[in-house]
Amino acid sequence: MPTGVALRDVREQLFDAADRILLTSGPEALTSRAVTTEAGCAKGVLHRHFADFDAFLADYVLDRAHRMDAQAARLAEAAGAGTVVENVAAALTALFESVAVAIVALVTFRDELRARLRTTWPAGVPVLTEGAQMIAGYLEDERARGRIRADADPEVLGAMLIGTGHLLFADRTGARPSPDAVRDLVTKVLR
Repeated sequence: MPTGVALRDVREQLFDAADRILLTSGPEALTSRAVTTEAGCAKGVLHRHFADFDAFLADYVLDRAHRMDAQAARLAEAAGAGTVVENVAAALTALFESVAVAIVALVTFRDELRARLRTTWPAGVPVLTEGAQMIAGYLEDERARGRIRADADPEVLGAMLIGTGHLLFADRTGARPSPDAVRDLVTKVLR
């Protein structure tokens, strides 16, 4: 690779390359060499911006978890409109059709990454924890509007929906679940 070429948004280029690798080849294929090759830059670029590869991965995972803020805002805006089942099913599908399932596999695949994440993310797996909180917040709004049962526990339901949704979407090599399957899952959990 040529050196001395200015790169724009290096972090984002590297993170996008990691997305593509995770989605096509899984966590075992994610190496610093694979990321820089996919990003079209010299290997040294990654190490100039991050202390080491696990530091890169930790920043990458946290960046992708924080990207859920926009999705959480869209879900919160949907409160009171449409149906609760449709809104939650759409949120689960958007979450799990993103790089989220691959990130869960990455976090469970790399011990050092989990250890680094624990310094800033004390519990759960980033992306899944954010997803559960996003859905719980939405369900709390819907409960206040009387659109779900008054005795429902939004936090428990959010965690259940993320867990069962993850199981439904977890096989990245198989067929994606149908919209009907996702709606059925949400209906059963909310019942």
